[in-house]
Amino acid sequence: MLTLNFIQIKNSNEPLTHIECKLELTEEFIKRGHGLVYQVDNVIVSGDAFYNQPYVTGDFQVQASLIVPSSRSLNPVEFTENFRFSENYTDMDVAKEKIDESDIPIVKVKNEVINLQKAVEDNILLHIPTTILTAEEREQNIYPEGKGWAVISEDEFAKKEKEQINPAFAKLKDLFKENNENHN
Repeated sequence: MLTLNFIQIKNSNEPLTHIECKLELTEEFIKRGHGLVYQVDNVIVSGDAFYNQPYVTGDFQVQASLIVPSSRSLNPVEFTENFRFSENYTDMDVAKEKIDESDIPIVKVKNEVINLQKAVEDNILLHIPTTILTAEEREQNIYPEGKGWAVISEDEFAKKEKEQINPAFAKLKDLFKENNENHN
């Protein structure tokens, strides 16, 4: 479990508290990530925490190798994350307005413990793209289909919608044919 001590960082004589470690994910993360991620390996966390009154601010870099489901077929896709995130930690209550106004998330610590483990795990899930495809799906534009249904691209849908004749207008079209035939 990756944690930092809020009071130690706040009272430290050093300007920065540096961390660099390989992170083992918790069982809770595996449960929370069910369906979003099939496998996560090689999670490397590095960064610094420092006291910036009234907060301890953390700025961290995370690298991880993931296997996630394709958003189109649910087939496994290898994906590498490499992202940075920052958080402010406090041991005091903070007004909701202050939290909403802050560009950096503000997290209240419990028992002087900064739970960096949960922050990293949450950010791993947050950084999975909403659209992720297998190489084959991306290159060949493959969409799933079944008996009586098929997923189509937005372009294909727009094309079919253009070609589709409104039934009300189709009846009028036949009406004009009848009128033209009667006048001839």
